[in-house]
Amino acid sequence: MTSIAHLSLGSNVGDRQQHLRDAISRLEAEGRVIAVSSFYETEPVDFTAQPWFVNCALALETDQSPKALMRAMLRIELEMGRQRMENKGPRIIDIDILLYDDLIVDSDDLTIPHPAMHERRFVLEPLVEIAPAAKHPLLHKTVAELRDELREGEGQAVSQLKRR
Repeated sequence: MTSIAHLSLGSNVGDRQQHLRDAISRLEAEGRVIAVSSFYETEPVDFTAQPWFVNCALALETDQSPKALMRAMLRIELEMGRQRMENKGPRIIDIDILLYDDLIVDSDDLTIPHPAMHERRFVLEPLVEIAPAAKHPLLHKTVAELRDELREGEGQAVSQLKRR
């Protein structure tokens, strides 16, 4: 049985767009990539004294469990050179599970839906592009509704990039 996982990808070190393309290519081994949003340049949140990010959203059809997919994503991050030196600090690649079908998972090592996705424009803007009707299983709203509820300026600056 297959499921649809919606992922968020981000990079703010080196060739940010190439890092996203590399991660997308590696994720193809974990299922079938069925949609990828445009790339967006985004202002960092929480820890703001770092370079801006390039983010995108991806829909992955997979037969892996959420925990197995998370392990695969962590392996991809490690293979690409991610080092977890500073919480929320600069990173070559960051891959998060936003939604996984309509599952709710709350464990020590995995939370689905992503606990802060509804507050983050850099997550919602790309996700709306590929899955505007996807529902947040706890808030019972579509991602388009969640994005539209963000106040102007809330969630940080986001601008769509042309792919190179």
